[in-house]
Amino acid sequence: MYVALAPEDRLAISELVSLHGHLVDDGSLERLEELFTADVVYDLADFGQGRLVGVAAFREAALALGTANPVAHHVTNIVITESARGQVRIRSKGLGVKADGSCGSVSYDDVAVRTRDGWRICHRKVSARRTPLNGVTQP
Repeated sequence: MYVALAPEDRLAISELVSLHGHLVDDGSLERLEELFTADVVYDLADFGQGRLVGVAAFREAALALGTANPVAHHVTNIVITESARGQVRIRSKGLGVKADGSCGSVSYDDVAVRTRDGWRICHRKVSARRTPLNGVTQP
């Protein structure tokens, strides 16, 4: 089934992606079900943490990271692509600011589905942005 997105769907999906930073930065980890499906796959392989499966696994990993978590997550450049099978693909950029003021950049590649409670992310791959131009150089 192809998902044709209405403007209100696009707004809801953008707000869903943005809500992640607010909930995590506020320590509102008990509200993660507002973002993710129960069986979400959260791929942190690029950071050596593998793939977390389920909201509880994500919550536990965030708590285990403790003070090493960023104090601020910022998301920008949200691009939503309609997809088949009742899903949408979302690509966005993230900035994480640490307590010492250092900053890192990531790309989020998400898949979201419409649930009875609204749009939820069912898969997220977080990729570190470490190389300018993604390694492209002049021939």
